Amino acid sequence: MAACSTTSPEAAAKAQAAPAGWQGVERSLPVTLSEAAANHIAKFIAKRGKGIGIRLGVRTSGCSGMAYKLEFADAPNPEDIEFVSHGVKVLVDPKSLPYLAGTELDYTKEGLSEGFKFNNPNVKDACGCGESFNV
Repeated sequence: MAACSTTSPEAAAKAQAAPAGWQGVERSLPVTLSEAAANHIAKFIAKRGKGIGIRLGVRTSGCSGMAYKLEFADAPNPEDIEFVSHGVKVLVDPKSLPYLAGTELDYTKEGLSEGFKFNNPNVKDACGCGESFNV
């Protein structure tokens, strides 16, 4: 997926703009992808042969209270809030957004370990195993 496109600054700002009617922190802090995460997601979607982006959310779970949900999205849900980061759609459900506002999803590869890493400024505490967090 080595296609290159030029996006005007106005179009880029519109893609990152929060929907009208948002309040508080969600309005100023979109959910973004690192370039590495966007590249990995785009390659995976191309390999799958279908999909429009990635859906992020949170659920109650684990010893610290919440866990991340991450899945590839084939179609948007009516309530999804959409961001575009490095050309990849990021869909977030409205109930999860206050917990994810300002989060950057990164993709790291260190030695034999690779995977997604959530850089979430809202996290106050996380469990030792890294599976859950608390805001």
